[in-house]
Amino acid sequence: MSTQLSPGAQTIEETRALPSHGDDGDHERFSHYVPKEKLVEAMVTGTPVIALCGKVWVPSRDPEKYPVCPECKEIWEGLPPGGGGEDGD
Repeated sequence: MSTQLSPGAQTIEETRALPSHGDDGDHERFSHYVPKEKLVEAMVTGTPVIALCGKVWVPSRDPEKYPVCPECKEIWEGLPPGGGGEDGD
């Protein structure tokens, strides 16, 4: 059996980051580092963010209630001072 598209039809591949539920649940027990502007946008729009450690999720909890992810903290401490932001911070 073959499938043919109608003239002018296109195949569109949808790609998006899906929230992670963690392989072993440890990521769910920590607050993670993400760029501040991305966090604010995600809180307003409900879009997923990617932490320094690679965790992808939609932020919805108060990060002050959880310890900092050790992997995010290690990466953050290894970054050069000033963050290298576009605005010179």
